[in-house]
Amino acid sequence: MPMYTLDWFANFGFSVLRLSTPLIFAALAAVISRKAGMLNMALEGMMLASALAGVIISGLTGSIWIGLIGAVIVGVLAGAIIGFSNLTGKTDLYLTCIAFNLAATGGTVFVMYLLTGEKSTTSAAIKAFTVPSITIPLIDKIPLIGKMVSGHNLLTYLAFLSVYIVWFFLYKTRLGLRLRAVGENPKAAGSVGINVTRIGYISFLISGILCGLGGAFMSMGWVSFFMKNMTNGRGYIGLSAMNIAAGNPVGSALAAIFFGFSDAFATMIKGRGGNFPTEFIEMIPYIATIAALVVMNMIRMNQKRKIEKGLKQ
Repeated sequence: MPMYTLDWFANFGFSVLRLSTPLIFAALAAVISRKAGMLNMALEGMMLASALAGVIISGLTGSIWIGLIGAVIVGVLAGAIIGFSNLTGKTDLYLTCIAFNLAATGGTVFVMYLLTGEKSTTSAAIKAFTVPSITIPLIDKIPLIGKMVSGHNLLTYLAFLSVYIVWFFLYKTRLGLRLRAVGENPKAAGSVGINVTRIGYISFLISGILCGLGGAFMSMGWVSFFMKNMTNGRGYIGLSAMNIAAGNPVGSALAAIFFGFSDAFATMIKGRGGNFPTEFIEMIPYIATIAALVVMNMIRMNQKRKIEKGLKQ
């Protein structure tokens, strides 16, 4: 068809990478917690709080970089709150995460209303700031690939760089080895002198950094304002991406890109119009998430049955 030109494919690929950015950050944040033996379900609320903080702080200071740092700090503080509640206060982690998500959903709207008098968006009340985009020399001249890869927001490139950083941290550093040891067997790790509680705190703080970057991208990269519930389930999708890859950072990032592809596909269908119900189109990324989880679990169960059958023989 005439519409499917190289430019169309380049724009679609650009959109996939752009929409994958917050999902990659969320997936990596979930990987860190998973490797430490915990399932951090508060990624959604952590990203939402960071998204609002970035807009407010950058608006008050007039600096996008201070706003970005502020978003990360709020993400770290959110991780510290959850870590303190669970590790020191001995609360149930899942209930704590659910409570934090609910508090962030309502709390961000409340704070936004106190500061701006608005309950839906900060676009009219706070000056917009956006993390700059980067044109990659030479690559931007390559047909198709150049338009697909070059010109993204700085945080998009940082998301993909973070995949390597998290992999290197987990598998090539002493702290990463200790974190994985705690996740596999906390009693055994404690018996050789590893401070299990401290490792737990570190995992929550690192998750907070990644969620802070993901939230900042939503309000200072994807758009240039904060909007009510703007994460829209991306924290949960990132958690699903981690589960699909069983905690592998590279696999989790690939799963996040798959969900970014689904999101871009839904956006493309919506843009074309037609008789598709809008509600059904908006369901596509979440349907893809459920389908991917089911398929991967079926594959794992089949592999497990084969192993058990082989052991019996």
